[in-house]
Amino acid sequence: MASLNRIVMQRATRRWIEALEPETLDAAEISGKFGRRFAFRSYTRFRYPRHDICKAAFTDASGAVEQFDLILANQVWEHLDRPYAATRHVRQMLRPDGWFWLAVPFHVPYHGDPVDCSRWSARGLKNLLIEAGFSEANITARQWGNRAAARRNLDAPWPPAHNPETDDLTDDPEFPICAWALAQK
Repeated sequence: MASLNRIVMQRATRRWIEALEPETLDAAEISGKFGRRFAFRSYTRFRYPRHDICKAAFTDASGAVEQFDLILANQVWEHLDRPYAATRHVRQMLRPDGWFWLAVPFHVPYHGDPVDCSRWSARGLKNLLIEAGFSEANITARQWGNRAAARRNLDAPWPPAHNPETDDLTDDPEFPICAWALAQK
């Protein structure tokens, strides 16, 4: 069952990515498997620890930087020791006018896998992307959450499974649970 913490983010993200015409895009995903939901022209997964986006942009066998139209990172950036460097490396891997989508938690328990380092609001994600070289005009960032979802994050088992009959998905801007952004190079 889907996590309550990701329902709104996943719905909004589906609309954003569908608007990019995924069938025309060569996409890559850094860890995770969220991108398998879309019918991309091509889809490549880069898994840690074999591929560490904090160290460098990913290269092919000849040493050339891999290039993509869209790079996805779902619930990964909070685990990175060097998220600013990683974001700059992602930007290097984007083709001209390429897109970077990422989603991160804000108000969730510590979850070291292997480490847990950071939290961002929508504004924080936007600032991260600007610092990495993306133009502010080409960034859309959102966040979602509410007190009821935050309370559910305190209970075990975690993360809380979404119950469509009882979970309120109303957004409370004062209580973000997760944030996500889409930036164009």
